[in-house]
Amino acid sequence: MRRVLRSAPLALLAAVAAAEVAVLLLRPRGGVLEPAPVDLGAYFTPAQLTRADRYRDGQLALYAGSLAVQAGVFAWLVIRLRLAASRPYRRPLLAAALAGAGVSLAVAAATLPLDAIAHRRAIDIGLVTRPWGGWAWDVGRSAAIGVVFAAVGAAVAIALMRRLPRGWWAAGAALVVLAGAGFAFAGPLVLDPLFNRFERLGPGPLRSEVMRLARRAGVDVGEVFVVDASRRTTAANAYVTGLGSSKRVVLYDTLVDDFPPAETHLVVAHELAHVRYGDVQRAILFLALVAPLGMLAAARLTRAWAPAGDDPPGARSVPALLASIALASLLLGIVSNQLSRRVEARADTFALELTGEARPFVDQQRRLAVQNVSNPDPPAIARFLLGTHPTARERIGAGLAWESGRRPG
Repeated sequence: MRRVLRSAPLALLAAVAAAEVAVLLLRPRGGVLEPAPVDLGAYFTPAQLTRADRYRDGQLALYAGSLAVQAGVFAWLVIRLRLAASRPYRRPLLAAALAGAGVSLAVAAATLPLDAIAHRRAIDIGLVTRPWGGWAWDVGRSAAIGVVFAAVGAAVAIALMRRLPRGWWAAGAALVVLAGAGFAFAGPLVLDPLFNRFERLGPGPLRSEVMRLARRAGVDVGEVFVVDASRRTTAANAYVTGLGSSKRVVLYDTLVDDFPPAETHLVVAHELAHVRYGDVQRAILFLALVAPLGMLAAARLTRAWAPAGDDPPGARSVPALLASIALASLLLGIVSNQLSRRVEARADTFALELTGEARPFVDQQRRLAVQNVSNPDPPAIARFLLGTHPTARERIGAGLAWESGRRPG
């Protein structure tokens, strides 16, 4: 047992190291414009900076509190089951599925008060338009989906642990990658419509410009959809999702309705960069590179935390299993953000190259930061741990660098 306890943190450290190597292998080597220095006072008023700083600091504190609550729930369940008497189950996989569903519900219920406070603050700041009834409906649906995934995942993992006691993590890693690819393909078709309405972008100037930009970029854009984001938020955004026949560019209706055409076109050009460079496939490849050691770390942690008498593994090992996967996913996600920031910076540079619109790009980044109540220059630790995109300061700096005549090396 001492050897198991020692090997668990080493396996987790190895998984993080593997993720860092994957970032080095997959990060864009070129095509990224280094930002020029930016005086935020020239683009944001003191009131705007203070407003964003206070709001985001508060939301960050609530997020940290939510992580602490989740850790407390997992720790309580693990310790409680380690002390509980062992009992046989006639249907161990069904018991594991029920245990997974129960853990998922417990975590969701424990963090609900903090989620509600975050929702209240978002309403107060003017960022969220969803009323409490609609929010509760969204929370319920999200919890139900989480319960299903946790139940199926727990049952499959326990089945593998019983069938392949030593090497179940390898089979689990393969399933994780397959599931990631499957969700990338099916998510836009199955999951996304559960929460929003999507309409194809109809004929008109915007669609014509999207097609023109796609031709210039040399990409098959797939479908272009507008999502009714205004039902929930005043924030503006866009994203690329899907694989193969499900590939699509999605624009928030708040972006289409509230932003000048030149700034909307820049957002479209940014998303076309993700299509051109295969960034969805890049994310799946990253998952394939980190999943084996990530699952090995989860297996070692599960063995260290699970009740000693639960052999073969069953429902009593499920909290330890889910806690291990949650911890490994959190740490690997922090590392993956490094790749994401670099990929997003390249997409910004591509948008500038494709349109040549430096001044509208700067105006767009300022407008996005104000409308989304984003901190233009968050603390370094928050950026390192949670940042998936360059900061508004960096993005404005990229626009200024392009305007001054600088180009990527």
